Amino acid sequence: MAEPGTAHVFSLRVYYEDTDAGGIVYYANYLKFAERARTELLRAVGADHAGLMADDGVAFTVKNCTIDFQRPARLDDALEVHTRFLEVGGASMSAEQVVQRGEEELVRMTVRLACVGSSGRPARLPVALRDVLKPLQTSH
Repeated sequence: MAEPGTAHVFSLRVYYEDTDAGGIVYYANYLKFAERARTELLRAVGADHAGLMADDGVAFTVKNCTIDFQRPARLDDALEVHTRFLEVGGASMSAEQVVQRGEEELVRMTVRLACVGSSGRPARLPVALRDVLKPLQTSH
């Protein structure tokens, strides 16, 4: 993720536990896939949730999420979650996350995250984190 607007790509495979009785990914599991992708994106830029909590006293909470389910993923599918930042602000950020099977788009979501302190109240994004994320945002 060196260039502005470049998507971070997180690969995963659909396991039996991710599916319903018909072998189709249960809808709520796409949120788990997106969370894992955002976590790995943070790791890729030198941040991680445990470190942010320990060193900066902050964490992220989902403020809003919209999801467009277009096609189902199935047992054993190899998937990718493409994550792009749409906005990085002082105390929040929003990301577009697209779950794909090859070139086929399955799910598109927009997630708004709020930065909160240990009290659960809004907090500013750590400057170092904002400095590495802001250049990555796209004007999508």
